[in-house]
Amino acid sequence: MAGIVVVFDFDKTIIDLDSDNWVVDELGATELFNQLLPTLPWNTLMDRMMEELHSRGKTIDDIAEVLKRAPIHPRIVPAIKAARALGCDLRVVSDANFFFIETILKHLGVIDCFSEINTNSSIVDEEGRLRIFPYHDFHSSSHGCNLCPPNMCKGLVMERIKASVAEEGKKKKKFIYLGDGAGDFCPTLKLGEDDYVMPRKNYPVWDLISKNRALVAAEIHEWSDGEELERRLIQLINSAISSPGEEEPAKSFSSVDCKFFETIPLSAHDALPRPLSVPH
Repeated sequence: MAGIVVVFDFDKTIIDLDSDNWVVDELGATELFNQLLPTLPWNTLMDRMMEELHSRGKTIDDIAEVLKRAPIHPRIVPAIKAARALGCDLRVVSDANFFFIETILKHLGVIDCFSEINTNSSIVDEEGRLRIFPYHDFHSSSHGCNLCPPNMCKGLVMERIKASVAEEGKKKKKFIYLGDGAGDFCPTLKLGEDDYVMPRKNYPVWDLISKNRALVAAEIHEWSDGEELERRLIQLINSAISSPGEEEPAKSFSSVDCKFFETIPLSAHDALPRPLSVPH
């Protein structure tokens, strides 16, 4: 193994749009979605939309077929396969849901490249309706992070991943985190000086990093599309394998004054659900 863990966000990182919006729009429920959006947390809203689609006669197979049509840059799949071939441990941390992610990754032929998927859980109930549940049950308790949505703190997930990887062996592993959204800022703050973050340029996480550069210890390597993602990711992996610790710090952003952000104590990991392992 290369001693490198690559953590991917999913929406607008692996695929080129938001999978929730894609399903709602393609199955004709956009108007209701927009009406309910101001009244419900996003995760709860998506469960409600699955109920609506079921009531309109849309089946789980209809949803799966829409997911299989989700746009993806042609260099993303080669990038994933190349990173796995180089010996990296690949994982997903996403605020989508397991059914959406599993369906798309299987369709793309890369599900076996990933060791685990951390996301909101989902099941198909006895009536054939897709149910979506929060990764963190915010109805019973708060995860305590003021950066993240109530249903999932990706920073807590990243801390759990780093702790579990540290328990696996004596050799310290490097992390590469790729994401686009505001929810990807919290896990970025959990990365160390030997790690890398790859924010999508001109997306919310890129803006947050650029405004709060002093908080980010990891080297920053931005990307704009799948082609640039592939090139920079493979360059980072090869560089980390051949000459660990010798890279110059990235200079994509200037240091700026920043406000204090609350972090989560490690004891909070006990409340996290276990990741969904990908069977191989």
